[in-house]
Amino acid sequence: MAETSLRLPRKPKGERPQYFPDPAVDKLISIILSLAGEVAVMHDRHDTLERIMAARGLVSRDDIESFSATREVLAERDRWREAFLAEVLRVVRQDREMLERETPRTYQSVVESVEV
Repeated sequence: MAETSLRLPRKPKGERPQYFPDPAVDKLISIILSLAGEVAVMHDRHDTLERIMAARGLVSRDDIESFSATREVLAERDRWREAFLAEVLRVVRQDREMLERETPRTYQSVVESVEV
């Protein structure tokens, strides 16, 4: 039997369910749960790698603690961090995009909204 690949859309259709009176609380919980899931997976993978390397005598935990990253490594980590934060804050970005589509903002409309 051939395996088929199913790709789900990144943006769900319809309105996001609201569980708390303040929609910001729902968004915050969504962000926290997304982040918690990522951290849990990364923790398990990191732990696995450290255990395999220590068991094979390749790297000790002291080696890991004393590692000094090169500029290239730091740049690669920065790129990963930007992509990671973009995913974690996806809900906020989607809401901002929706607001921008619904309400064209002119300089005058911004001034008027602040003066009220």
